[in-house]
Amino acid sequence: MPKLSLRIDLEPEGRIGPGKIALLENIAAFGSIAAGAREMNMSYKRAWDLVEELNTIFGKDVLSAQDGGRQGGGAQLTPVGLALVSRFRAIEKAALAAAEGQLAALQKEIDAG
Repeated sequence: MPKLSLRIDLEPEGRIGPGKIALLENIAAFGSIAAGAREMNMSYKRAWDLVEELNTIFGKDVLSAQDGGRQGGGAQLTPVGLALVSRFRAIEKAALAAAEGQLAALQKEIDAG
């Protein structure tokens, strides 16, 4: 069955898609930028750059991070980060529901060929 992948272009510049959302979900699940990035085979720097990009797009921090050290660091999503993930997943779910019939029809075309 064909799959739908959603990317949202934001004004004035910026975009969010499944990769950035998965990164935020992994950071939330593991409590760490480094661990969230590792889960995706992504460098810490790349993950931090993506988080900074989201902070710039939304004009607010999407996560709060604590510096490492003897006690270790950590990160958690802010209310903005939580809302971003929740809204993206809701939009994704609605888009998939709306496209489901067309995706099935597309698969029938492939199968018939």
